[in-house]
Amino acid sequence: MPAFWHWFVAAGTILFVVWCVWLIRWAGRQGPQNVADDQVVGHVWDGDLEEWNNPAPRWWLYLYFITILWAVGYMIAYPGLGTFDGVLGWSQHGQYEEEMQTAENKYTPIYERYAAMGFAELQSEPDAMRLGASLYASYCTTCHGSGARGAPGYPNLTDNDWLWGNSEAAITTSIRNGRMGVMPVLAPALGGDAGIDNMVAYVKSLSGLAEADANAMSAQPMFVALCSACHTAEGTGNPALGAPNLTDDTWLYGGSDEAIRTTITQGRNGVMPAHGELLGDDRSKILAAYIASLSQQ
Repeated sequence: MPAFWHWFVAAGTILFVVWCVWLIRWAGRQGPQNVADDQVVGHVWDGDLEEWNNPAPRWWLYLYFITILWAVGYMIAYPGLGTFDGVLGWSQHGQYEEEMQTAENKYTPIYERYAAMGFAELQSEPDAMRLGASLYASYCTTCHGSGARGAPGYPNLTDNDWLWGNSEAAITTSIRNGRMGVMPVLAPALGGDAGIDNMVAYVKSLSGLAEADANAMSAQPMFVALCSACHTAEGTGNPALGAPNLTDDTWLYGGSDEAIRTTITQGRNGVMPAHGELLGDDRSKILAAYIASLSQQ
């Protein structure tokens, strides 16, 4: 903070405290004139509700001064006057680091013990799975939901349909490094609305959602030419690329005509953010074991 703003904040704060003291003392001397303490001041509401000239109790006034003294003491002990750090040397960054270090000292041995177990052994360890559930609740529910059933564009983690595979290495890599699934725009290569409609029908026929009529089958050569590099010629997908299996009944963005058309005409860009720096290797493994267990329940 530049020196000007330091003094601006500090002087403004001190002047405000002084003004509060003056205001309370000034207000304490005010009141109706020429009216005894046991007389009414002449204000009447609802016909018979009158205001008496009774001063506020002293303890009420003292509370205001105690509050001001507390504020002054607080600003001496803690940061509150520009760049003045306070005599206690407290800072929110320092408190954060202290709390993080305390948590690290407490939980690191636990994480290390569980991370030394095998993947299958972890899944059969109730305490490890409870810890994995806690990690999931903290880092994964925003996208995949509290029940891990996902949403349009966010995979369901409770079924057996895995874009990138469900091995320990695959799930752990997804958590640590993140994933990026890209579906390119294919509309220009399909030659207009008729070609797009035929491709939509053909893609739906692969999973049994529609009959493969003549129009749908006319798109098969285009599917092989444009889509097989990722989805294979049969449409069974490729976990190495995160390309979905189009022959099952699981649709990441929906299996309606409109959803498939949008995918073809606008493409898709699915991003799984990397959590490696947040979680580290040990917690990533525990979380991966927990996620893998969700599809086995």
